[in-house]
Amino acid sequence: MTAAYSAETRRDNMFLVLAKFLRWIFEKFAAAALIVTLGLAACGLWLFLKDNVDFDQWRQELVRSINGERTRTKAAVDDVRQRMDRISTEIATEQGRAKQADKVITELKALESTWDRMVGNPAQQKANAEQLERVSALRATMMAKVAALTQEFTRTTWERDGLEIALGKLDARLKVAEENQSKLLHYLERAWNHPMGRPPLRMPVKYWVFAFLGLYFLGPTAGKIGMYFFVAPLIARGRPVRLAESLAVLPEVGPSAVSAEVSLRPGERLWVKEKFLQASDESLQKKTRYVLDWRIPLTCLATGLIELIELQHGGGEGEEKLTLSNQSDPHSELAMITLAPGSSLVLRPSFLAGAVVGDGARLSIRRRWQLFRWQAWVTLQFRFFEFIGPCRLVVAGSRGVRVEDLSTRMGDATPARRTNQDATMGFTPNLDYRPARAETFWSYYRGMNPLFDDVFAGRGIFLCQQVSTGGDARKARRFWSGVWGGVMKLFGL
Repeated sequence: MTAAYSAETRRDNMFLVLAKFLRWIFEKFAAAALIVTLGLAACGLWLFLKDNVDFDQWRQELVRSINGERTRTKAAVDDVRQRMDRISTEIATEQGRAKQADKVITELKALESTWDRMVGNPAQQKANAEQLERVSALRATMMAKVAALTQEFTRTTWERDGLEIALGKLDARLKVAEENQSKLLHYLERAWNHPMGRPPLRMPVKYWVFAFLGLYFLGPTAGKIGMYFFVAPLIARGRPVRLAESLAVLPEVGPSAVSAEVSLRPGERLWVKEKFLQASDESLQKKTRYVLDWRIPLTCLATGLIELIELQHGGGEGEEKLTLSNQSDPHSELAMITLAPGSSLVLRPSFLAGAVVGDGARLSIRRRWQLFRWQAWVTLQFRFFEFIGPCRLVVAGSRGVRVEDLSTRMGDATPARRTNQDATMGFTPNLDYRPARAETFWSYYRGMNPLFDDVFAGRGIFLCQQVSTGGDARKARRFWSGVWGGVMKLFGL
């Protein structure tokens, strides 16, 4: 029974994969057909608006033009046929004269006699020999003329065939022009054959359509093969990024949970996104902080760190508490990171939910630019944000925040660990950070994994989401999401 169930499951999976493949093929062909149709329609509309003549008048002029060209071509065909008849007559005449010359030559050769040449009639034999020489030369001239006329006849035949083919095409064009009563079909045909581009790439629209379809269906596959097998190995061999040689104190990361309880001591302030504030003590002082850090206003705008709620200890004794939880995403979990003096963490601000600083202090953020590295240009990450202690950070990750601690590894001279790039949240600046090619081409090709994974090496920690945002990264691979994600990553957000 288990074997039967397993076979049935495999069969269902096979049908599911086949259905997905057929759906993908249908979507590709439908999108290509729609794009080609819209392109031809736009080109046809442009040609229609460009024309300033009446369609019926244009069609009548076209018919007259084709008729004129057809008349000239037909006259040329008649002329060629007359020449062929004349050449045929000349060939027959010359061949007849050559036959008569052959008859004379035969008779003269029959009159040859050794006795007459030596004793009987030498004068007559000499005259016969001279006449034989003249007739033979005349025959050779005739045969050369026949050969030249035959060659001319062959060339004329080719000319006739070409003119007849042209005449047939003109007849077909004339028939189409006479029957063409639809403006739509007319302008679609003109758009299909309209030349486009600049030399040496100027060619009819139909060839551009075929080139586009080839790129549309085969271009992404060829691009991914090139990136995976040629570009990615070259980039992965580059020098890793290390933002600090050493770190005095490692950050302390608390466990992640759906909600996080934050305690504020006297003088401390919390800046938090409004959607994360669930409950708070009534004695806390509240006001709006419009931008987390005015030194990076565009970054704060792009990552949602604007219009924050500022909560400050009321000034009494003891601690005051509040609870944070993502009200809009039940899969989001929070974790508290404590940065002591001498400690720091490289973090993408888009994962930051809130920050706690001391009395009168400001959140210290150091921007690290990496403009002259191949890895930065390929992975589109030119800037890193280093949060420097003392402070406490509240970060939010999908299904939780996982801490990978390489500082406690025993036996490895330089411990290293790989993680999905979409899941990476931050890392300590003393780690070597470099991209590594995705482990399998198929996962990258299907959009389940980005081209590069993140590899961290050294003695430190890095943070990851338990589940990469977007679920198998397929949503993040869609076009506009990919563009926005690339812009965010470009500035280290």
